[in-house]
Amino acid sequence: MTLFSVDGKTVVVTGGSRGIGKMIASGFVTAGATVYISARKAAEAEKTAAELGCVAVPADLSTPEGIEALVGAVSEREGRLDVLVNNAGATWGAPLEEYPEHAFDKLWGINVKGVFFLTQRFLPLLRASASADDPARVINIGSIDGLRTPRMDSYAYSATKAGVHMLTRHLAQKLAAEFITVNAIAPGPFESKMMAFALDDPRTRSAIETEIPLGRIGRPDDMAGAAIFLSSRAGAYLTGAVIPVDGGISTA
Repeated sequence: MTLFSVDGKTVVVTGGSRGIGKMIASGFVTAGATVYISARKAAEAEKTAAELGCVAVPADLSTPEGIEALVGAVSEREGRLDVLVNNAGATWGAPLEEYPEHAFDKLWGINVKGVFFLTQRFLPLLRASASADDPARVINIGSIDGLRTPRMDSYAYSATKAGVHMLTRHLAQKLAAEFITVNAIAPGPFESKMMAFALDDPRTRSAIETEIPLGRIGRPDDMAGAAIFLSSRAGAYLTGAVIPVDGGISTA
């Protein structure tokens, strides 16, 4: 196995039908991995799976039933899981005085509880893959908005993404002895449904690019490369890390 190879690995990417999840899933497929993607909307999941050459498992991971459906579908086909990418998430923006309580409930359920309980339920397959030389990997997708104070009124989003980062560290400490690494990627601006409201407007897009030290929006290879690094031999000695993939925004 070469230093950055993930050839032959089995990978699950949640929220894999579009945006950052699709970028990551596409990168793994191209690199020779067997990939399962999940998404709440079956039609979108099936369309992306057909495009990429992977397997779609429609599931709403904010519910116990959705988690069981995904774990069950993968367990029927695979005896081990090498990489779990917890990418499924949601955001919510509203002025401070109008911010609704149910926004916190929804985002907590998807962004934090979903990550924890899906990881918990996949532990038997992750343990089946894990070894000292090649640990099983869990990669949680956080956000730079969980590292810095965002300008937008996205209170529940930033709070839950900060929670994802701490959950990552906590799980990493607990699972290290079982040779399961747990790391997080904290993306900056990438082309996605969450960012479309800003990036589709040329003036807003230009303003965002001006704030990025590297001067551009993230590209699919930037995100796929970070996930593949963490999943390969090159990333085998990292656990508990939160890696900003943001063009340098978090250093400014």
